[in-house]
Amino acid sequence: MIRIPLPWLVFTGLLLFLAGIYFVWICYAIAGRIQEASRRRDCIRCRLCSYEFHGPTDTALPRCPQCGTANERIRPKFF
Repeated sequence: MIRIPLPWLVFTGLLLFLAGIYFVWICYAIAGRIQEASRRRDCIRCRLCSYEFHGPTDTALPRCPQCGTANERIRPKFF
């Protein structure tokens, strides 16, 4: 049988609990970044008026619904 003093047992339990919370927090942060990246993948920002919109996927130069300027598709910067 392994003998552990009570303060070490409490410290170990608290450390494992906090490590679990930290792990779940990191997982939610990573999932949020992935979800944001997939949401912004189809988003287009107008170069003239800076309006963000979701353009049709089959057109090469989608037009901005606010000002009518033709915009080319570029990959958005995530970081």
